[in-house]
Amino acid sequence: MQVKTSELTGAALDWAVAKCEGITLGVVYYFQPSTNWSQGGPIIERERITVIAMPNGTWATSTPLHSFHHPTPLIAAMRCYVASKLGVEIEIPAELK
Repeated sequence: MQVKTSELTGAALDWAVAKCEGITLGVVYYFQPSTNWSQGGPIIERERITVIAMPNGTWATSTPLHSFHHPTPLIAAMRCYVASKLGVEIEIPAELK
């Protein structure tokens, strides 16, 4: 199923990040970088994703080619990471939608 990276959340977003990281699908349910700073934080640092608190209460994240906004910094940053590696639309398993 084709989805926009900007709409990824929850298990679908974590699955996409796992794919970028080369983590096997059997492990993806223990990998939650969109909600766990100990997993998402190192990706933000390694990939040099800029994270900025916006006056409207959202978070803006960016890489040289992509930017995203979301109420949580990890979701915005992980969307940015996935877009930089897989594109602005990706194919995910139907059961993750």
